[in-house]
Amino acid sequence: MPSKLIDDCFAHTKKRLLHEEALAILRTRLQPITETERVALAGGVGRILKDPVVSARPVPAHTNAAVDGFSFASIDYDRVAGAELPIEGRAAAGHPLQDGPSRGVAVRVFTGAALPKGHDTVVMQEDVSIRGSAQSPLVAIPGGLRSGLNVRKAGEDIKAGETVLGPGAVLRPQDLAALASIGCDAITCFQRLRVGIISTGDEVVRAGTGSLGPGQVYDANAPMLLPLIASAGATPTDLGVLPDRREAVNAKLAEAARTFDVVITSGGASLGEEDHVVRALEQLGKRHMWQLAIKPGRPMAFGQIGNCIFVGLPGNPVAVFVCFLLYVWPLLRRMGGAGWPEPRRYQLPAAFSFANRKLGRREFWRGILNETSKGLAVEKFLRDGSGLISGLRVADGLIEVPEDVPAVERGDLVSFIPFSEFGLLRQ
Repeated sequence: MPSKLIDDCFAHTKKRLLHEEALAILRTRLQPITETERVALAGGVGRILKDPVVSARPVPAHTNAAVDGFSFASIDYDRVAGAELPIEGRAAAGHPLQDGPSRGVAVRVFTGAALPKGHDTVVMQEDVSIRGSAQSPLVAIPGGLRSGLNVRKAGEDIKAGETVLGPGAVLRPQDLAALASIGCDAITCFQRLRVGIISTGDEVVRAGTGSLGPGQVYDANAPMLLPLIASAGATPTDLGVLPDRREAVNAKLAEAARTFDVVITSGGASLGEEDHVVRALEQLGKRHMWQLAIKPGRPMAFGQIGNCIFVGLPGNPVAVFVCFLLYVWPLLRRMGGAGWPEPRRYQLPAAFSFANRKLGRREFWRGILNETSKGLAVEKFLRDGSGLISGLRVADGLIEVPEDVPAVERGDLVSFIPFSEFGLLRQ
């Protein structure tokens, strides 16, 4: 099988990478690796579009009334004095007036009804009065109405021949509505990336498998990574916990690389005596250790085993969460067929102060939004420990502090990245 990856895509020459340098490597050297499939519109949410969708027809298909009322031709109307017109015929949504109306009359219309031929304006029913007899009714239309009022023109939403969605679009519910409006019932999408998750370490125990022994911890990373991967549009598979034994690690990674597009491990992403994962990667494929100038995080492993991408995350849950959002979430989006997603940053006043910060690294603090009399401000979670899951639970997003900022004073504007930028809902 020919390689679908840029050869040696994680290689670099620097001992320590800045955050933007790491992103540049991922952004420029990764490419979509999945095949395509036809997907029914009903199952399209979160899927990534392969081909552009071009509308063969306008939306709306016909010029129609935007309100219940009476349609008329502006040529028969005096904008100052208004008009009193005979009522001739009735048009409702799905039931257009069969023949064109006579000159100088109004037609009773309802919302969505195709506008009668020759008419260009609709007056709301509550703005008129009906006069005359039941056999010869007249509608009194007040002055001051502009031509084209309360009319939705054919094609004003989507024009025939218009590209509704382009390649790489991540489909949302509102996108499905647009596709349905042009008569589309299925789309060509990239197949979902297959992602295997492996937890590592003799100290790691899955919840529900028994009580903890001395020095052991329950695995918090896999339950967190499974929905995070799904939020990036990929299909995750839990491959269990690997012991600290070289043969077991080698065999599991080799098997996973044959099955999955991406394999993600948590823990064992350094070069200690018991960190067998990166050594197994060296034997099976290509390995690159990244020392990142960020906090939390720092050591990460990236590599390739044939057509499979390998990502080795740190072990502490906060570092796993933050590094996943910053590097792996966009990596999965890009490899899955979308463009590189750059999260939006909002400039908000700090509701805290922080002095004597270590320079040279970019920090991502857990931020909590506060409503104030002057608008939104952001508070910093007080403790910075990488094992404190409680900080992730109360946070609304990340406060991004550049490498050259020595301190933050209360009221300073800081960059805030909401978790919603990664598809995560607020509590």
